[in-house]
Formats: sequence, structure tokens, C-alpha cells
Amino acid sequence: MSLSGKQQVFAYNFALLLMFIKREGYGCSLGEVWRTPEMAILYAKKGMGIVDSQHCKKLAADINLFKDGVYLPNSSSHTIFGQYWETLHPDNRWGGDWNGNDKVDPGDDDGCHYEMRG
Repeated sequence: MSLSGKQQVFAYNFALLLMFIKREGYGCSLGEVWRTPEMAILYAKKGMGIVDSQHCKKLAADINLFKDGVYLPNSSSHTIFGQYWETLHPDNRWGGDWNGNDKVDPGDDDGCHYEMRG
């Protein structure tokens, strides 16, 4: 599938995720969606990401999650949404469980991050 095709599938799946979040009684706003390659390099140097980020391909988005107006910064707050996200397409990955083993491992604390492999 072309990159454009992947981006369209990602956008559709992301819309489904946002509606699911709302149906579950949560609120959200968008964090970073698109990242320039230059910014990816800077983030990687600071240990805040990787150079080959899916954000640079428009295949990733970060969600700020809220419940009753309270911001929920912990990855564990995103678990139900990360699990749902991964059911929408076999290439979808959630930053709260990078290796898909259902246990918390080092590096699994990017729960606000939702991406599609490109």
C-alpha cells in the first residue's frame, strides 16, 4: 500500500479511536500529530523520540486524555484505548505496550502515542 493509502487508513482509524474515547465518557485533545524530520532529529538527540518517527510520515498522533476535566498523563489511563486501537488494523501500535506482550516493560510509557507501521 502506498504511503498516501496508509495515511488515509490511519486517519480513518484515528477518527474511530476519538469517537470511542468520547463514547467511554472521556475527553481528549490532540498532542503532536505531524513532526518535521528536523524536529525528530532534535528529539532523538534529547532522548525524547527517534529519528525515523511515524509522526514524520503522518502515521502517528499523541492524545491528551481527560476524565471529568482532569488531565490523565499516565500510560495506564490509555490502556483501554490502546487495546482498542490495536484491534482496528494489524499495523496499529500503541506506545503503552510497544512489544505487544501485555506487560509493562521499560520504554512502554508512551501511552498517549498511537501509530500505524509504515
